[in-house]
Amino acid sequence: MEDWKTKCHPDVLKMLAYWEGKRGERSMPRRSDIDPAELVGLLPNIMLVDVVDDDRRFVYRLVGTGEVQLRGHDPTGKSVRDGYFAATPDAAEQRYQRVLDIRAPYYEEDNFQMVDRYVCEANLFMPLSEDDQAINMIMVFSINRDLYRR
Repeated sequence: MEDWKTKCHPDVLKMLAYWEGKRGERSMPRRSDIDPAELVGLLPNIMLVDVVDDDRRFVYRLVGTGEVQLRGHDPTGKSVRDGYFAATPDAAEQRYQRVLDIRAPYYEEDNFQMVDRYVCEANLFMPLSEDDQAINMIMVFSINRDLYRR
């Protein structure tokens, strides 16, 4: 078992198991395989990010209410570069690019300074594909580690 799986929040493991169950024999599930009704308790921490073929590269399609509250704004419709929640826009984009490169879920724990606070997040990035070849969307589960340590 990978080291991060032994120390991450149980909801991260739930999301990974959900993604793995939905992919079946494919290397990754389709967006249509994901049923929000099956994720009700996790929805506030879920984001969907489109992979687009233009300079924007990654665009927030849907941002859960928990993530909006943590950020203090809703980046829906913005590129990751314009609506990022990380140390820098490049750091944010690199996470999504890594998912494209490895074509598999990617987990990271990120600590960064915002103007008004220090943020500690745990993020699981999961690729989605309509044709099981091109990744056209990335589903992200993000949870504030400070909140679950209490």
